[in-house]
Amino acid sequence: MKQLAVASTFYQCVSLAAAVDAAALPAVDGERVLVLANSAQAPELGVRLQDQQGFDHVRRRFDRIIDLAALVYPRRPQQFSPRSEDLTAWHNVLRTAWDLGGEPVQLVMDSVQVNPSLALAQIFFDAALYAHADGLMVYAPTRSALPASIEQRLAGLVYVDLVPGLRPALLTEHGINQVPIPPAAVREVIDGISAPGGPSTSPSAASGRRSALILGQYLPSLGLLSRQEELHLHGAILAEAASRGFRHCVFKPHPSAPPAAWQMLLNRAAELGVTVELDRSPSIAEVATRQLKPDLVLSCFSTGLATARYLFGLSSVAVGTEDLLAKLAPYENSNRIPVVLADALFSEGFHAPADQPPGIAATRDLQALVHAVAYCMQPVRLARHADTARQYLTAVTCTDPLPLKYFKRRRLTALQLPGGLPPRSARRRLSRVWGASTRTDGSQSGIRR
Repeated sequence: MKQLAVASTFYQCVSLAAAVDAAALPAVDGERVLVLANSAQAPELGVRLQDQQGFDHVRRRFDRIIDLAALVYPRRPQQFSPRSEDLTAWHNVLRTAWDLGGEPVQLVMDSVQVNPSLALAQIFFDAALYAHADGLMVYAPTRSALPASIEQRLAGLVYVDLVPGLRPALLTEHGINQVPIPPAAVREVIDGISAPGGPSTSPSAASGRRSALILGQYLPSLGLLSRQEELHLHGAILAEAASRGFRHCVFKPHPSAPPAAWQMLLNRAAELGVTVELDRSPSIAEVATRQLKPDLVLSCFSTGLATARYLFGLSSVAVGTEDLLAKLAPYENSNRIPVVLADALFSEGFHAPADQPPGIAATRDLQALVHAVAYCMQPVRLARHADTARQYLTAVTCTDPLPLKYFKRRRLTALQLPGGLPPRSARRRLSRVWGASTRTDGSQSGIRR
């Protein structure tokens, strides 16, 4: 049997290498092949995955490397979506082009719900299917139902244990086996890429200056913020660093971000009396963090915040998450759980389950919080978490209203959970008591919705 492991980013290549080292990937008696499916929106303007700094250190775990982008050009891998009547033809094409022969194939996919992984799962119609994940999205629920032909073959989920001890919600409705990749294994791969003698991310890495690292995300590409709103967010992150006494910052913009993303930051830095050094290297944020060794890492909800805290033991701070939580729509937006985690862990002082002190308040149980939010996002798919959500929200409404910001009162009302809006008759009574101070939506001015 040959194993095809699909990676759309260089960090996925890193996490798959760590999975091999930790024996987290399913065992195979044939070739282990890394299939590169670059997800960059404009790959012509960036660096190919196989040309990234440190790729040679990663590729040694695999017998062969295949570039899907080269095969489907001029389409991008994410646009690879063969028609159902063409699947058999593509099956023959891929087996020939990739020298797979007639051997059985096992697919390890980066996202089973979207192309090209979805297309490959349909093309290799009899392959055993596994999913792998390397970011905070793994703790969010599955956003859509899978075709029966894929659901029946799904065997497991391999994921980076990015928030130590926190159990993923992704694909759990299928009852598949979950295999964590230890953070230490990922750290060792990154250490190998960042070894002395390799390219230095920043001159400040050797200067001894106290510095903060700001990680950009380019949220407009996700439809979460406008470009102007993101520019203001970057300014707020810089101001947060300055308020903590940092006078030197390194800003690593998202590879897809336009120059305006950092030009406004330079202007804001001049106002605050802070120097900002731009890191334009093609190195991923995790490698940049390891090489720079900053005293503080700041972002909105970048996975890099969790990497810095739990892989490298650095201080991490999330900025702008509360405003973003209010903007996210619909409630089942897949980015909600990553934003909740960033806010809870890097702003509100929650602990990862593996680090949770004894006797912690029920409202500060991160796993219960994630279960409750995930249930509210996908109540049908995650019906088994209904009791956990009810118990958690009961504790919140009785003792600690802070976590209510992670929920929408109308959603709680629709699901008949604690913290929802009062019944219509109760709203009428409140209106008589408070009069004009009660808004038309039934919530009193000054009361958290």
